[in-house]
Amino acid sequence: MSEDSKRVALCGVILESNAFSPVAEEAHFREAFYMEGADIVAEARKPVSPLPREMAAFVQTMDATGPWTPAPLLLTGCPPWGPVEGGFFQDCVDRIVAGLQAAGRLDGVYIANHGAMVATDDGDPDGTLMAAIRDAVGPDTAVISTLDLHANISQVMADATDAIIGYQTNPHVDQVQRGEEAAVMMRQIFAGMRPRQVLVRLPLVPPSTTLLTAAGPYGDLIDHGQRRAREEAGEIVNVSVFGNFAFSDSPKNGLSVVVTARNDEDKAATLANEIASRAWDNRAAFTRQMMSIEDGVNLANVVAQDADRAAVIFSDAGDNPGGGGEGRTTWLLAALVAGGVRGVYYGAFFDKDLAAEAHSLGEGAEFDAVFNRGNETEFSKRFESKATVLKLSDGDFVGRLGIYKNRRLNLGPSAVLEIGGSGGILVVVISARHQTADPMFFEMFGLDIADARSVCVKSRGHFRAGFLPWFPSEQVFEVDTAGLTSPVLSRFNWQNLPRPVYPMDPDTTWTPPAR
Repeated sequence: MSEDSKRVALCGVILESNAFSPVAEEAHFREAFYMEGADIVAEARKPVSPLPREMAAFVQTMDATGPWTPAPLLLTGCPPWGPVEGGFFQDCVDRIVAGLQAAGRLDGVYIANHGAMVATDDGDPDGTLMAAIRDAVGPDTAVISTLDLHANISQVMADATDAIIGYQTNPHVDQVQRGEEAAVMMRQIFAGMRPRQVLVRLPLVPPSTTLLTAAGPYGDLIDHGQRRAREEAGEIVNVSVFGNFAFSDSPKNGLSVVVTARNDEDKAATLANEIASRAWDNRAAFTRQMMSIEDGVNLANVVAQDADRAAVIFSDAGDNPGGGGEGRTTWLLAALVAGGVRGVYYGAFFDKDLAAEAHSLGEGAEFDAVFNRGNETEFSKRFESKATVLKLSDGDFVGRLGIYKNRRLNLGPSAVLEIGGSGGILVVVISARHQTADPMFFEMFGLDIADARSVCVKSRGHFRAGFLPWFPSEQVFEVDTAGLTSPVLSRFNWQNLPRPVYPMDPDTTWTPPAR
């Protein structure tokens, strides 16, 4: 091994926690991905794997930029759900720390986290993990983390890392670039750079529907931050604007700006305050109207009856598994059935029992489909309809577009049920909870998106990238449905959110922190 080979530990515990959703248990992580040791690097070097793409990109970029020795520890994650069970999380931290201590000399640590995790006994487990890593490796080892742009950033997280790098796109399509950026920054630190990082957090908790980056107030902030970073390229090495994840309901909620300078902390602070002030001055723009269920059904009927009108796609915004939703509310589905709407692709409904029944009956079988049979919750009610089993699948595929592109997903036994007779509503039922953000959720059954007059997806925003070839923004509608991810934040009983915050508290005030 070369004397110049740098030793870099790899780890991460990835979860976006919705405090109102059921607890994320160890089994949920192991069902998604749980890897230790050499398996992490082996998977990261494959062209397609279930790993987060930023981890694969980090490993592959380190491979391409010089000698190094990976020290893979533990990488696990599960789809967004509730608070992580505290005992399991602490076990992960203990395993990572033990791995760091056993690894000997380390030059760097790369952490692939989400950043909006809460635990059953800890309001800032991301910070707990990062602080434990820093304590284990000491002040002279480079520690870099990549995070989702919906992360909630604490001062503990900022103090424990040399650099926090956030996604810049929502829908998220830049994970590869952020993993590459983390690797390049790691190399720069190895070459002598000593970054200075500054965090500014605002009392601004925007609804998720206002955090798209192609346009709107959040997109303006991202663009402004990147332009200013380019203007200060000699000194500013990263600007990350985190929109926050309101549903974590934690003291660290709030839109955050993290600026990393090459050497000059004052320049980082000045730019962070500049961006934060821009966000605050434009805070009134962080609102967005949604479509009612009734209006959605009416539009779906109009589109179905007029072939000259463009097809449309509806977001079942209150039940987004990508934000901790159960993926099985029936408000929109029941309304479409009652309205007699035709030409609809609806997906994906998470119901293991219903999927298993469809597989036992076989394609072509007609039966009384019972959704949420014996498993009702506040939002996910029982719903019955006569149905035909149209198609079956094992649910194993590689994503094609958007957030899941080139990433392997396994939805378990899955089925398409036809409701309302031929040409009615085709409902995709899956056995593993994921948001419908890729056309493969339908295409794995041989369905062509272009054949639908309306598509309804259980996804809040990431579907926009996956379904863009068929549905530009003017054909996209967010439906105001009840559920664990409703963007109407006043509907929730907040316990830990810092108050006052805008827009829930319109009279909230803020001034930039003094240096």
